[in-house]
Amino acid sequence: MKKKIRELFPELTAAVLLTVLSAYLLGGDVWTFWTWWLLALFMGMVAMPVTGRLFGGFEDRGWLFSKVLAIAVTGFLTWLLVAVGILSFTAAVCVGVSVSVGILCAVIFHVQLKHGIECYPSGKMQLIFREELLFFGIFLLWTYLAGFRPQAYGTEKFMDYGFMEAMMRSKTLPARDLWYSQGTINYYYGGQYFAVFLTKLTGSRVEVTYNLMRTFVAAFAFVYPFSLVRQMTKDRLYGRLDGKKEYIPPLAGVTAGIAVSIAGNVHYIVYRCVLPLIRKIQGVAETASYWFPDATRYIGYNPVNDSDKTIHEFPCYSFVLGDLHAHVVNVMFVTFLVGMLYAWLKMIRKRGPEPEKQERSVFWLRQLLMPHILLASVFLGMFQWTNYWDFVIYFVVTGGVVLIANIIRFEGKIIRILAVTIVQAVEIIGLSYLVILPFTLKFDTMVQGVALAQHHSLWYQLLILWGLPVLLTVLLILSVITEKMKGLKHKSLYRLLEAITVPDLFAVIMGLCAIGLVLIPELVYVRDIYENGNARANTMFKLTYQAYILFGMTMGYGIYRMLVISRQKIIRILSGVGLFVLLWTVGYFGNAVHSWFGDVWKVSEYQGLDATTFLEQDFPQDASAIRWLKQNIKGSPVVLEANGDSYTGYERVSASTGLPTVLGWYVHEWLWRNNVPDLNEKSADIQTIYTATDAETVKKLISRYDISYIFVGGQEKEKYGTGLNDSVLQSLGSIVFEDDMSGTYIVKVEQD
Repeated sequence: MKKKIRELFPELTAAVLLTVLSAYLLGGDVWTFWTWWLLALFMGMVAMPVTGRLFGGFEDRGWLFSKVLAIAVTGFLTWLLVAVGILSFTAAVCVGVSVSVGILCAVIFHVQLKHGIECYPSGKMQLIFREELLFFGIFLLWTYLAGFRPQAYGTEKFMDYGFMEAMMRSKTLPARDLWYSQGTINYYYGGQYFAVFLTKLTGSRVEVTYNLMRTFVAAFAFVYPFSLVRQMTKDRLYGRLDGKKEYIPPLAGVTAGIAVSIAGNVHYIVYRCVLPLIRKIQGVAETASYWFPDATRYIGYNPVNDSDKTIHEFPCYSFVLGDLHAHVVNVMFVTFLVGMLYAWLKMIRKRGPEPEKQERSVFWLRQLLMPHILLASVFLGMFQWTNYWDFVIYFVVTGGVVLIANIIRFEGKIIRILAVTIVQAVEIIGLSYLVILPFTLKFDTMVQGVALAQHHSLWYQLLILWGLPVLLTVLLILSVITEKMKGLKHKSLYRLLEAITVPDLFAVIMGLCAIGLVLIPELVYVRDIYENGNARANTMFKLTYQAYILFGMTMGYGIYRMLVISRQKIIRILSGVGLFVLLWTVGYFGNAVHSWFGDVWKVSEYQGLDATTFLEQDFPQDASAIRWLKQNIKGSPVVLEANGDSYTGYERVSASTGLPTVLGWYVHEWLWRNNVPDLNEKSADIQTIYTATDAETVKKLISRYDISYIFVGGQEKEKYGTGLNDSVLQSLGSIVFEDDMSGTYIVKVEQD
């Protein structure tokens, strides 16, 4: 025991220092931070009997991946039971389901122990400590940064935070739409649901966990690429890791974590570093400083093309900006899926080809009951609820891995390969649609078909955004193929795949999928309400976001693989240059952090994690009234407030409390419901309620929309001005709140 403690002394010292540092940096928020970290640690440990089998080929048996597996299984099962009406969405139910799953894991562990099956990483305590410290450190870093700008105000934060508040109030799912009181949420709310699930599970305050969830995801966005690429590199360099080379797998893993979650793109290098330097040499004065969102709004913006404005965001931008949108939360689930697919492919290669002689029924049962495929199907089904784009993207990625695995398993027998692949593809689609039926049966799709792209990106824009990862991916593919083709006696696809190692195969699959995701928006796009001027925006946004993640892991692996293994000097040189450029883009993180958060080295300027502090800062006349509603109103009665355009200060009441209003952000509801006449009618009715002089007309509208409270504050006074009829509004019931200083008041409507 003393020997083990001595061996772990550096890690234990680091753990103590990080714990003290977290208390110093986060102040009162540290308790919630520790609660979430400890919950993830405990849930992950409990789920190891399952994770350890799924990730059996990993040195740590998937220690880090176990956290998200536990959260996904317990959270999704809770949602499923609530969505079908069996249980209510309460803290007690969240805890009860989680405990039940934990008991099942304990039973599985007991059975494994009885049969001598290992599921925990024995003899790898130092590795586990280091991984846990890495997760804690990255989680702390992003949480500390979030505390410099915690307000859930701006961009789409009203929507994200409002969804959480609405679900905190609701005992059924989907919750009532806070911006369309006559319906339920008709959007991919799964990401915000998981934030609420963890909030209820830990007994935390939603005002704090809005920010904690996004920093939680940011931590996984680093450690999952780290764990996967570290293992891939270790597998590929097996037998070569002597002396200093033993540090290469961790370096590759860290590089992958940086590439996925912290690095920017080459736009930063060109427009923040190179062009300003050229102008300085030429004696031309700079007119403006670099603004970090420019790296995500380049095609269609510089040069300006009003017919084709697009979006090409990436995780670092999302984590700095602070949105808790569907594509952000799903990062931790998609990176888990990618890691699991690698573990499965490695397991398939280790087992070798399928036995020739098997009973037909046994054979097909084996193909259909593969645990990795079954779990991948459930995750893909879940993506239809968390972020539908990821369902399509990772169905293709999963399908590619399944196809390659079947080529390996059936030794190039084309008929059997195709038959099994098709059956498994049908199984994946069928199961994924089955598990998500409670969502899809209540969901109206926003997709209006697919169309050919009428506009295309300029060649140099694509080069700046994607040149680096594409070059390194192509270089890796060429390096792998040329190395293996030289030694092949019988050149065929099967023999080539047989010769290529699993890490190389998997890296090539990720890289090719990423290239495809970049090319698709240049060819086609998914039609929605943004046809006029922004047709490709959503398609490019969602596809290239995942391309960036896949490229990051491909580069993290490929660079070190080529530096160590390649015998061609030019490949090693290009890999080294690629690594330098990749690390250079990390400057984007520093620029973005300083631009958005300010002087983060001044601990005294840390504001805390409360997402609702914007109320006192931006809506001081309404803050007290909104907080009164949040503290005193139970359930989800309708609270009328003035409606307005998306991305504005309108709907600050519903967003801050989760209480539904008749109509909220217009464009968002237009996207979600695509019923313009209905939205226009509601907008006109709201104006009538606030401005009509005929009390009977107002009462009929209040009855139609089942309005319980009417909010009259700064936004209402600004929108309706002198037309605001206070006397009629106040005659409709009793004033339950009034601010004598600002004149803001709330009327509780008397029901006839």
